[in-house]
Amino acid sequence: MQPAPIKPTITIDDLEKIDVRVGTITAVDDVAGSSKLVQLTVDLGDHTRTILAGMKKERDDPAEIVGRQALFVVNLAPRKMAGVLSEGMVFDLGYADGVTPVLAMPEAPVPNGCRAG
Repeated sequence: MQPAPIKPTITIDDLEKIDVRVGTITAVDDVAGSSKLVQLTVDLGDHTRTILAGMKKERDDPAEIVGRQALFVVNLAPRKMAGVLSEGMVFDLGYADGVTPVLAMPEAPVPNGCRAG
């Protein structure tokens, strides 16, 4: 893989707008009628959210990530996909570069809801 060019410079204020938090994936369910989406139930400490992720084709068994902590963008506007409302975005590594994606996750367990940055 050849690394992509670095994106344009942003300010610290731009970065501060993104709310990235740690959550534990408590369930992974199929999204009926979608060839790539799965529905993640994510424990963010003080509440749970439904977050859709396009990983159905990337893993033999998407349920293998149940119980894992990962990083999630939690301040995106909710978006309906395949008839299901997604309340955030999972951070993964590799997808944009054509590499089989993996979860971006903390190196050790931390409380759900911890902020990145």
